[in-house]
Amino acid sequence: MAKTNFQTADEYIASAPEADRAGLEAIRKALRDAVPEAVEAISYQIPTFKLNGNLIHFAAFKQHIGLYPPVKGDAKLEREVAPFAGEKGNLRFPLDRPIPYELIARIVRHRVKQSPPKPAPKRPRAGTKKKPGSIPE
Repeated sequence: MAKTNFQTADEYIASAPEADRAGLEAIRKALRDAVPEAVEAISYQIPTFKLNGNLIHFAAFKQHIGLYPPVKGDAKLEREVAPFAGEKGNLRFPLDRPIPYELIARIVRHRVKQSPPKPAPKRPRAGTKKKPGSIPE
Protein backbone atom coordinates (compact mmCIF):
# COMPACT_ATOMS: atom_id res chain seq x y z
CA MET A 1 0.00 0.00 0.00
CA ALA A 2 1.84 3.04 -1.23
CA LYS A 3 -0.83 5.66 -0.52
CA THR A 4 -0.95 7.04 3.00
CA ASN A 5 -3.57 9.78 2.87
CA PHE A 6 -6.76 7.75 2.94
CA GLN A 7 -10.05 9.56 3.38
CA THR A 8 -12.33 6.50 3.49
CA ALA A 9 -12.22 2.78 4.20
CA ASP A 10 -13.17 2.23 0.56
CA GLU A 11 -9.94 3.97 -0.53
CA TYR A 12 -7.90 1.94 1.95
CA ILE A 13 -9.37 -1.39 0.85
CA ALA A 14 -9.07 -0.51 -2.85
CA SER A 15 -5.36 0.19 -2.36
CA ALA A 16 -4.72 -3.18 -0.65
CA PRO A 17 -3.33 -6.09 -2.67
CA GLU A 18 -6.14 -7.81 -4.50
CA ALA A 19 -5.66 -11.00 -2.49
CA ASP A 20 -6.33 -9.09 0.77
CA ARG A 21 -9.42 -7.14 -0.29
CA ALA A 22 -11.98 -9.90 0.26
CA GLY A 23 -10.76 -10.49 3.82
CA LEU A 24 -10.78 -6.77 4.59
CA GLU A 25 -14.31 -6.40 3.21
CA ALA A 26 -15.49 -9.43 5.18
CA ILE A 27 -14.03 -8.05 8.43
CA ARG A 28 -15.61 -4.69 7.66
CA LYS A 29 -18.99 -6.37 7.15
CA ALA A 30 -18.64 -8.40 10.37
CA LEU A 31 -17.90 -5.21 12.30
CA ARG A 32 -20.72 -3.26 10.63
CA ASP A 33 -23.22 -6.07 11.25
CA ALA A 34 -22.16 -6.42 14.91
CA VAL A 35 -22.39 -2.70 15.66
CA PRO A 36 -24.52 -0.99 12.99
CA GLU A 37 -24.67 2.25 14.99
CA ALA A 38 -20.87 2.67 14.76
CA VAL A 39 -19.51 5.19 12.26
CA GLU A 40 -16.84 4.16 9.80
CA ALA A 41 -13.81 6.45 9.54
CA ILE A 42 -10.08 6.54 8.93
CA SER A 43 -7.87 6.94 11.98
CA TYR A 44 -4.11 6.34 12.04
CA GLN A 45 -4.53 5.91 8.26
CA ILE A 46 -6.43 2.63 8.70
CA PRO A 47 -10.15 1.78 8.71
CA THR A 48 -11.75 2.48 12.06
CA PHE A 49 -15.19 2.11 13.56
CA LYS A 50 -16.12 4.85 16.02
CA LEU A 51 -18.72 4.86 18.75
CA ASN A 52 -18.05 7.16 21.71
CA GLY A 53 -14.52 7.51 20.32
CA ASN A 54 -12.36 5.01 18.46
CA LEU A 55 -13.90 1.57 18.88
CA ILE A 56 -11.83 -0.76 16.71
CA HIS A 57 -9.29 -0.54 13.87
CA PHE A 58 -8.23 -3.06 11.22
CA ALA A 59 -5.37 -3.11 8.72
CA ALA A 60 -3.78 -5.30 6.06
CA PHE A 61 -0.22 -6.58 6.21
CA LYS A 62 1.76 -9.01 4.05
CA GLN A 63 0.93 -12.10 6.10
CA HIS A 64 -2.09 -11.09 8.17
CA ILE A 65 -4.92 -8.69 8.89
CA GLY A 66 -4.47 -6.83 12.17
CA LEU A 67 -7.22 -5.86 14.61
CA TYR A 68 -6.67 -3.20 17.29
CA PRO A 69 -6.70 -2.51 20.23
CA PRO A 70 -5.94 -5.65 22.27
CA VAL A 71 -8.82 -7.47 23.96
CA LYS A 72 -8.96 -6.77 27.70
CA GLY A 73 -11.48 -7.14 30.47
CA ASP A 74 -13.04 -10.51 29.57
CA ALA A 75 -10.94 -13.52 30.59
CA LYS A 76 -12.89 -15.99 28.44
CA LEU A 77 -12.63 -13.82 25.33
CA GLU A 78 -8.93 -13.17 26.04
CA ARG A 79 -8.31 -16.95 26.06
CA GLU A 80 -10.19 -17.34 22.78
CA VAL A 81 -8.15 -14.68 21.01
CA ALA A 82 -4.81 -15.79 22.50
CA PRO A 83 -3.84 -17.84 19.38
CA PHE A 84 -4.12 -14.64 17.32
CA ALA A 85 -2.36 -12.27 19.74
CA GLY A 86 0.82 -10.55 18.61
CA GLU A 87 3.59 -9.43 20.93
CA LYS A 88 1.66 -6.36 22.13
CA GLY A 89 -1.68 -8.18 22.31
CA ASN A 90 -2.99 -6.78 19.04
CA LEU A 91 -4.65 -9.49 16.99
CA ARG A 92 -3.20 -10.97 13.81
CA PHE A 93 -5.40 -13.07 11.57
CA PRO A 94 -3.15 -14.97 9.13
CA LEU A 95 -4.20 -14.66 5.51
CA ASP A 96 -3.50 -18.35 4.87
CA ARG A 97 -6.16 -19.49 7.39
CA PRO A 98 -9.91 -18.88 7.70
CA ILE A 99 -10.67 -15.63 9.49
CA PRO A 100 -12.97 -16.09 12.54
CA TYR A 101 -15.60 -13.47 11.69
CA GLU A 102 -17.94 -14.41 14.55
CA LEU A 103 -15.06 -14.00 17.00
CA ILE A 104 -14.34 -10.57 15.52
CA ALA A 105 -18.01 -9.62 15.95
CA ARG A 106 -17.85 -10.70 19.61
CA ILE A 107 -14.69 -8.65 20.10
CA VAL A 108 -16.29 -5.46 18.80
CA ARG A 109 -19.45 -6.02 20.87
CA HIS A 110 -17.19 -6.39 23.91
CA ARG A 111 -15.47 -3.12 22.99
CA VAL A 112 -18.88 -1.40 22.85
CA LYS A 113 -19.53 -2.46 26.45
CA GLN A 114 -16.18 -0.94 27.40
CA SER A 115 -16.86 2.43 25.79
CA PRO A 116 -19.99 3.89 27.39
CA PRO A 117 -21.33 7.18 26.07
CA LYS A 118 -19.40 10.19 27.19
CA PRO A 119 -21.40 12.62 29.36
CA ALA A 120 -22.49 15.85 27.74
CA PRO A 121 -20.29 18.82 28.66
CA LYS A 122 -21.57 20.80 31.62
CA ARG A 123 -23.09 24.14 30.76
CA PRO A 124 -23.35 27.00 33.18
CA ARG A 125 -26.77 27.44 34.70
CA ALA A 126 -28.84 30.29 33.34
CA GLY A 127 -28.37 33.47 35.30
CA THR A 128 -24.94 32.60 36.70
CA LYS A 129 -22.34 35.32 36.55
CA LYS A 130 -18.78 34.89 35.39
CA LYS A 131 -16.04 35.40 37.93
CA PRO A 132 -14.19 38.72 37.75
CA GLY A 133 -11.13 38.48 35.57
CA SER A 134 -12.42 35.51 33.55
CA ILE A 135 -11.71 35.44 29.85
CA PRO A 136 -14.75 36.39 27.72
CA GLU A 137 -16.03 33.73 25.33
